[in-house]
Amino acid sequence: MSLTQLSAIASLDEHGPMTPGGLAAKERVQPPSMTRVIASLADLGLVARAPHPTDGRQIIVSLTDSGQALLADETSAREKWMTSQLAGLDEEQLAVLRKSVDIISGLVTNSE
Repeated sequence: MSLTQLSAIASLDEHGPMTPGGLAAKERVQPPSMTRVIASLADLGLVARAPHPTDGRQIIVSLTDSGQALLADETSAREKWMTSQLAGLDEEQLAVLRKSVDIISGLVTNSE
C-alpha cells in the first residue's frame, strides 16, 4: 500500500464518497494520477465506484468495508508504533516535542 493510496482512503473516510476530481483536489494531485490510484484501490476491493446520481458522465468513489478495515488496521499500527517511540523519551524531550507540535499546528492553521 503506497502512501498515496493510503492518503486517498483516509480522505474518503474523512470526507465521504466523492468524484475522482473531488478526491484529486483534496489530495492535491492531478486527476489522471488519482484515476490510476482509484483503479488500483478498486482492484484491491478497497473502494467502490458507482454512477453519479445526477451526472451520467461522473462516478462516485466510496470506501468499502475492506477499505475501512485496512485504514483502521493501519491507524492502529501507527498509533502503537508512536506510543512505543514516545515511551522512550525523557521529560525534557517530551516538552520539546510538545512545543514543536504547537509551532507546527500554528503554521498549518495560518496557511489554511
